[in-house]
Amino acid sequence: MPDIESVLAPWAETTFDVFGCAATPADLEDRLPVVRVERIGGFDDRFRGHPRVAVDVFAATTDEARTLANAVRDALLFLRGPVNGAVISDVRCDSGPSAQPWTNPAVHRRGATYTVSARDD
Repeated sequence: MPDIESVLAPWAETTFDVFGCAATPADLEDRLPVVRVERIGGFDDRFRGHPRVAVDVFAATTDEARTLANAVRDALLFLRGPVNGAVISDVRCDSGPSAQPWTNPAVHRRGATYTVSARDD
């Protein structure tokens, strides 16, 4: 099954011209905007994986975070076919983008969760 973080973080980086990652960088404030993709659960069956992923957007302003998080959601919902070594067959938004707490008041975070159905390419 594909490593969904290795599939979606580079996709976000090239699609939205942001820093895409699977772990929050130590220099987050210097890299904004950032899209972080982390697998938080899901399941695999015989032919496909169905990972649940948390997609967090970090930006310098609330408006920038909201706009980018909504754009990521819209693009993910239409994402199908070959992507970075995987073939994506379906994406479901389980919890849409919403404001999330962050310890640094200069960083604004919006988070959403998705289930992505994919197989190896």
